[in-house]
Amino acid sequence: MSIEPSSAPVRTHVEELVLVRHGESIGNLADAEARRRGAGRLDLETRDPDTPLSRRGEHQADVLARHVAGFGEQQRPQVVLSSPYARAAQTARIVADALDLEPALDERLRERDLGVFDGLTGLGIREHHPEEAERRSRLGKFYYRPPGGESWTDVALRVRQVLIDVAALHADRRVWVFTHQAVIMSFRLVLEGLDERRLLDVERDEPLGNCSITRYVRREDGALELVSFADTTHLETSEVEETHEEPAEPDAGGAHGVDRPQGAGTGAGRAGDER
Repeated sequence: MSIEPSSAPVRTHVEELVLVRHGESIGNLADAEARRRGAGRLDLETRDPDTPLSRRGEHQADVLARHVAGFGEQQRPQVVLSSPYARAAQTARIVADALDLEPALDERLRERDLGVFDGLTGLGIREHHPEEAERRSRLGKFYYRPPGGESWTDVALRVRQVLIDVAALHADRRVWVFTHQAVIMSFRLVLEGLDERRLLDVERDEPLGNCSITRYVRREDGALELVSFADTTHLETSEVEETHEEPAEPDAGGAHGVDRPQGAGTGAGRAGDER
């Protein structure tokens, strides 16, 4: 059973926490093509954990790496954590290599598991699982858990545990986390004490692009304060074009590799409103 999130922001002891969404993946391209054709399933053979970056995604990661390598010593990441999913781990390694760091993979940072919806578009979910589409519409995307998958509140529980470990292991350090759209939104939920409505408003209204940076810095009281969200200015100064997806269908599930924010930069690829 899902648990109502606490309204109190979590305090941690890191100097800075930066959340990076992975670069564009081949799953994004498959998702865009499926939506263009009105298909119910993505034409993609890889598992969600194995879905790699597209060529543009690799380029985005290279641009981010050059951007971060230009930081002064007092700004550079000291710890790099990453989802083990290929698209996030590739992005992390490209950036970490430019800093002579080794990313630590943490399975708790993986993308939300979509269960039986993996590989389906919103249309495919409504065609093959109409009763689940209706149940999701009734419960809302925050608490809904697809069969065999996770709700957003399940992801938030993972994030809470990650923050406990980060506070214990990396106090006073600058920590960069490479992960996925639903996970980054769960960090916002936990760190800022957002409620369901506010979180979904942000997810709908503030697109989270590929290779975007969300940055928190420590206040005097120990809480982390949001100073930037979904920042892609480092991409805008290069020849890399920011990728954009079509708005998600409100009653669809997510799809494999597609951590899709509504109307935002492409993620990794398959079915609906996340990935």
